[in-house]
Amino acid sequence: MRFGYFDDARREYVITRPDTPLPWINYLGSSSFFTLLSNTAGGYAFYKDARLRRITRYRYNNLPLDSDGFHFYIKENDVVWNPGWQPVQTALDEYECRHGLGRSMIRGKKNGLSASQEMFVPTEDPILLTRLTLKNEGAEEKTFDVFSFIEFCLWDAMDDASNFQRNLSTGEVEVEGRTIFHKTEYRERRDHYAFSWCSEEAEDFDTSRESFMGVYGTPARPEAVAEGRCKNSIAHGWQPVAARRLRISLKPGEEKSLLYLLGYAEVEEEKKFVSPGVINKTEAYRLIDKYGTDESFERAKQKLAGFWEELLSRLRVKSGEEAADRMANIWNQYQCMVTFNLSRSASYFESGMGRGMGFRDSCQDLLGFVHMIPERARERILDIAATQREDGSAYHQYQPLTKKGNSDIGSGFNDDPLWLIAGVSAYLRETGDYSVLKEIVPFDNNPETAASLMEHLSRSLHYTMNNIGPHGLPLIGRADWNDCLNLNCFSRSPGESFQTTGPDEGPVAESVFIAGMFVKYAGEYADICSHIGHPEEAKEARKAAADMEEIILKHGWDGEWFLRAYDAEGGKVGSSDCEEGKIFIEPQGMCVMAGVGINGGEAEKALASVGKHLETPYGIVLLQPAYTSYRLNLGEISSYPPGYKENAGIFCHNNPWIVLAETVLGHGERAFSLYKKTCPAYLEEISEIHRTEPYCYCQMVAGKDAAKPGEGKNSWLTGTAAWTMTALTQGIFGLIPTLDGLKLDPCIPAEWDGFTADRLYRGGKYHITVENPQHVEKGIKEVLVNGQRLTGSLLPLLKENEEAIVRVIMG
Repeated sequence: MRFGYFDDARREYVITRPDTPLPWINYLGSSSFFTLLSNTAGGYAFYKDARLRRITRYRYNNLPLDSDGFHFYIKENDVVWNPGWQPVQTALDEYECRHGLGRSMIRGKKNGLSASQEMFVPTEDPILLTRLTLKNEGAEEKTFDVFSFIEFCLWDAMDDASNFQRNLSTGEVEVEGRTIFHKTEYRERRDHYAFSWCSEEAEDFDTSRESFMGVYGTPARPEAVAEGRCKNSIAHGWQPVAARRLRISLKPGEEKSLLYLLGYAEVEEEKKFVSPGVINKTEAYRLIDKYGTDESFERAKQKLAGFWEELLSRLRVKSGEEAADRMANIWNQYQCMVTFNLSRSASYFESGMGRGMGFRDSCQDLLGFVHMIPERARERILDIAATQREDGSAYHQYQPLTKKGNSDIGSGFNDDPLWLIAGVSAYLRETGDYSVLKEIVPFDNNPETAASLMEHLSRSLHYTMNNIGPHGLPLIGRADWNDCLNLNCFSRSPGESFQTTGPDEGPVAESVFIAGMFVKYAGEYADICSHIGHPEEAKEARKAAADMEEIILKHGWDGEWFLRAYDAEGGKVGSSDCEEGKIFIEPQGMCVMAGVGINGGEAEKALASVGKHLETPYGIVLLQPAYTSYRLNLGEISSYPPGYKENAGIFCHNNPWIVLAETVLGHGERAFSLYKKTCPAYLEEISEIHRTEPYCYCQMVAGKDAAKPGEGKNSWLTGTAAWTMTALTQGIFGLIPTLDGLKLDPCIPAEWDGFTADRLYRGGKYHITVENPQHVEKGIKEVLVNGQRLTGSLLPLLKENEEAIVRVIMG
C-alpha cells in the first residue's frame, strides 16, 4: 500500500497519512548546519559534526518513537493537536507532509483551523528557518494558544547521553527579548552557543524542560500545555529548552505567519563576553536581522530552490520509465548529495556519535555527486587523503569537525587505500583537472610528511602490492568492503569488537574481492599515469593488474563463481566446498566489473550463478546459504540471524555492482530488471512491507531467510546511492566520463525505443538522443554530433558554454 505519492513537478514526495511504517525523513542543510526532519516533525539539528556540535537532543531506540523534534502544540479550548500529528497523536481532519530538496512542509488541520509548518536551512548560514502559517478556515473567530518546543543537547551527543553526573549540573541559558540563548559550557571552553528566536512576543516561556514538560510529563502531554501556560523558567543546571506560548486570534478566513529561528553562532575567544557572564550576541542578532521577516524567508527559500535547480540541471534523462527517470533526475542525485555531506554519520539509524566520516564511504560517495559539485569533490578528496598513513594504509574513519583520523577503530581495512584511487579517478574523469594531483597533502595530518596527491595514490596502489598472502591474493587485514567478514580477528567474548579484536600482525587471510578491486583500480591508476606522462609507472601498474587477474583465475575461481576469500588457516570462504556461505555477491560484481574472466567465460558463469543462487524478488542477497551458527573464523557476519544484514540480507550497496557487471557483458534487460528490484520508487506499492522511504535507498533489505523478507532498514546514508547512480547513468544509460571525454555506451532493455539525455560535462552541454530501431540491448551503429558522423563513441570536448546535438543510433 502507498502512504503518499511523488509530485515530480515540484520535486517533492507527498505523504498523505502520518503513521508511516517508520518515520520518513528529510535532510535540511547543504553545507555546515543540518537538520533531520521526519514527516511528523521529529528529528534533530547539528552543526558540522553530529556528535561534537549537536544542537538539539534526540533519543535513539526510544519509545514513544520519534517524539523528539520540532513540535508545535495548538490548544483550542480543550483540544490539543500537532500539525504533524506527533506527539499528541490527536486525529487530524487533514494531514500532509511534503518532503522536497532541502526543505519540508508539514500541514495539519483540525476543527477548521489549519497549520502549515515550513522548514529549511538556507544555503550559506548555520540556521534553521521555520514558518508556521495559521489560517482560520471556519465561519467564526478563533482564539487559541500555540506552544513551540525544542530541547537543547549539551553539545557532545555521546556525553549528553551518558555523563549525567556532570551534565545535569551544567545547563545554562540567557533570555533577552524574544531570544533564548543556550550557553552551556560557554564560559569554560566553548566559543559557540545556540539560540532560538520567535517573530512574536511570547505570552510566557520556559527554558527548563522540567517546568514545561513536568517531572513525569511526556511529549504527548506536557504540563505547560495541559495547564495552558508556561512558567517563565530559567534553566540552571538541568535540561535547557526553548518553549514559548503565543496567544492568537483569527477572524474567519484570516491567516497569520509566525517565524521561528534556531541558529548557531561562534565568537572569537577574546570577544566571548560583553560583560561578566553576558555572552556576545552580535552574530545571533546578525542572523536574526537577516532572516527574521517573511520577505527574507521567501528570498532564502528561492535561493535554495535555485541551488538545487542548478545542481540537478547537470544531468537529466528521459526514458519513458517514470520511476527510473525521477530517481535519475531528482531523488538519487539528491541522496548522493546527502551522503556526500554526511557520509554515514547521522541518520535515524546512525547516531552520529561513533562513526564519523568513513574513508572508503566518502571515496565511493564521490562517484555519485562529482558531476554536480566538482569543486567540493576536490576539497573532499584532499581531506580524505590527509588522513592516509605514510605506508599507504588509511584510517577507516575520520571526524568531520577535526578532519583527523579516528583512532578508536584505526586502520587495517585493506580495501580502503584502493578506494582513494577510485575517488580521484572519478574526479579526473569528470573534470580533467589534473592539477589536483600536484596538491601537497600531509599523511596522517602531519605537515612534515606532506607529499603530492599523486604520491598518495602511488602508496595506495603499492600498499596492496606489498601486502600479499600465500596464494598471491591481497591480505584482507581487519576486513575488506564487508566490515563484518572478520577473518583475522577471532572475537570470543560479548562486547569485544569484531573488527579490532585479535592480533595486528600474523594472520594471512586473503580477499578475492580486493583482488578484483586491484585489477579495476590499478587499471584506472595506469590510465592516470599515462595521461600525466609517467609511462613506466603505468606499465608497472598494468602488469600488476594482469598478474593479479591470472592469480584470481587460478586461486580465486571455484568452478561456477569467484571465491570470496581464504581465511587465516587457508580455508576457502564462499566456495561450493563450504557447508554454508557457498557463494557471495561481492567478488562476482567486482571481478566482472574489472573485466576478470570475460574472455574465458568465467564472468558469464559467475553472473549466472548469482541469478541461480542469490537473486530474490526484493534483490540479490549477499550470500547463500545463510550462516546458522557463529563461526569464529568468520566473525560478525555469522552473528546476525539468517537473512539480516551481512548474513544473507540484501545489502543494497553491492546490488548495483551486479547491475554494472551485467552491462559489461551487454545484458541490458537483465541489468534493468535487477536495478528495479532495489529501486525505492518501484517499491512504493509495497511500502507496508518495505517500510523505509520510497524516495531514497536503504542500506539493507531483509533476505529470503529472514522472518520478514523485503523489509528495509537503515535508510539514506548508504553507498547504495552513489553506486546505483553510477549503475543507472553510466552502466544503463551509458553516459560514461573518461579521462579523454564523455563516452557513450548504453546498455538497455531491447524493448526500449531509446531515450534522451542532457549532460553538462566540463563546461559544455550535450543534448543526446539515443535511438534503438533494431531493439538491441547494447552496441552503437552510428554517432552524429551536430550532424557530423563521429568515429567511435567518444564525444569531442566542448568549450565553456558550448552546446552540441548528439544523435546515437544503436545497432
